[in-house]
Amino acid sequence: MTTPYSKKVVLRYTPDIVDKPIVCLLAQDFGLTFNILRARVLPRREGLLVLDISGTKENFDRGIRFLKESGLKVEPLSKSVTQNLDKCVHCGACLAFCSSNALYVDKATMRILFDAEKCSGCEFCVKACPVRAMEISLL
Repeated sequence: MTTPYSKKVVLRYTPDIVDKPIVCLLAQDFGLTFNILRARVLPRREGLLVLDISGTKENFDRGIRFLKESGLKVEPLSKSVTQNLDKCVHCGACLAFCSSNALYVDKATMRILFDAEKCSGCEFCVKACPVRAMEISLL
């Protein structure tokens, strides 16, 4: 029996491939399903997609290899959204904006914690944070 596998990734397109239907081939050729969590794709400009991709681990690895060979930069979502604990004052302003529950209160310490695996990459927490402790890396 094959174990289901799911991972959130950030795809970055270059202007020369942004108009090619590369991502749809994940379903067609690799039997993967994906949910688009965030998209910023414009003709003849750089593009960004945040996807939650599911399938078998083997097909996931084959699909990611295909995306990279097609010219997309692929990275885990956890590398894109981070909490800068040096800046965070644990005020909780970000909590109301986090629909994925990636941000939560540790009841024992009353500190705001961030679970990158749950993050959808919507960036609402980045905009809501008054001290800019939530950061997004657009490498």
